[in-house]
Amino acid sequence: MNRVTPSCFIAVLVLALSACSTVNVKTAQEVPIAQENQDIAEAELLDIGIKIFDPGLEQVDDDDADKIIFPEIRLAESSYFPYLLMEAVQSSNAWGAVRVIPKDHDSTDVSVEGKIITSDGETLVLDINAYDASGRHWFSKRYSHVSSLYAYKDKAHLRKEPFQTVYNKIANDLNLHRKKLQSMQLIELRQIAELRFAQSLAPRVYSNHLAKDQAGQYDVKRLPANNDPMLNRIRQIRERDDLFVDTLQQYYDSYVKEMKQPYQQWRQESYREVIALDKLKRQAFREKAAGTLAIIAGILGVRSSDASVRAASAIAVTGGGYVIKSGFDRDADSQIHIETLLELGDSLEASIAPHIIELEDRTVTLTGTVNNQYLQWRKILQQLYQLETGDIQVTK
Repeated sequence: MNRVTPSCFIAVLVLALSACSTVNVKTAQEVPIAQENQDIAEAELLDIGIKIFDPGLEQVDDDDADKIIFPEIRLAESSYFPYLLMEAVQSSNAWGAVRVIPKDHDSTDVSVEGKIITSDGETLVLDINAYDASGRHWFSKRYSHVSSLYAYKDKAHLRKEPFQTVYNKIANDLNLHRKKLQSMQLIELRQIAELRFAQSLAPRVYSNHLAKDQAGQYDVKRLPANNDPMLNRIRQIRERDDLFVDTLQQYYDSYVKEMKQPYQQWRQESYREVIALDKLKRQAFREKAAGTLAIIAGILGVRSSDASVRAASAIAVTGGGYVIKSGFDRDADSQIHIETLLELGDSLEASIAPHIIELEDRTVTLTGTVNNQYLQWRKILQQLYQLETGDIQVTK
């Protein structure tokens, strides 16, 4: 009976590891937008605000060093993705005004928050949280999609969003949840949003109109008269706030148009690099494993009494070392791909130009990020309300 030596056994494993390969078949079936075909009463049309996404940079650690994560690009995507989601939600014809809003905007009927988990050209993963003006949570859900190679063929990627399915799924889920609400619930949500805006300007006047429970949810205790002059002033100021947010939409629109071509080209390159990186990782792993097993086989064989086995063992140790080196060399190649992507990402930055606003008695210039400008704007609105009503109060 022939005995299988350790070196022969390990050699078989080495050959198996060297020969194995992984075949990734990627498909991309787009989910369409569900269109709302029924007319919705004006009083029940909810406005929806999509906040600037969290770029997800705080979750990056040392173990993510070889992942496709570039802070400049993530920051750019945090404004880019909400705009694409806004377009998808608008196309469902199920809502009133759909806007991209700053993070501190808290008086819209429905709010959507997002966090970028993965974005590398091949895979997009977003965590989405939706809630309404009453503070009631709609849903928290993770959405993901793997793009196919065909999404980046020729110039198709410049005309069509490779991850449109993600935005369509989110829009469809928002509409499904809206449909669960009764007519009176929709109307009350709009009332709560208006009263929360009123409270932000005049907390002393409107503090008793809403009740807030321990869970942080709002309910209407009483409504002001529809012809209340103070409420009418607040509605006029809220219209100014909406106009300011609409002005931001023009910025986002220009920003997305300017970013689209270079970003899509970067994403096309990133897709190729991710596939190449993944292939190199798998090949490096196989070569390292095969080399390590060959060395083990050689060490075991050195103790054999058979001279031919000892000679084969010495060759196995030397050959195993070369295979391992080859694996580490491929790791170095992977790093080159990552550095290439870093160079590609250097030119993408998210910024916003100062806003100059003409008021009745002065000209105001808002500077900084979108959120900082909005905070400055809300302080100005509060000052306008106090000047118009004489309601001077200390606010935090």
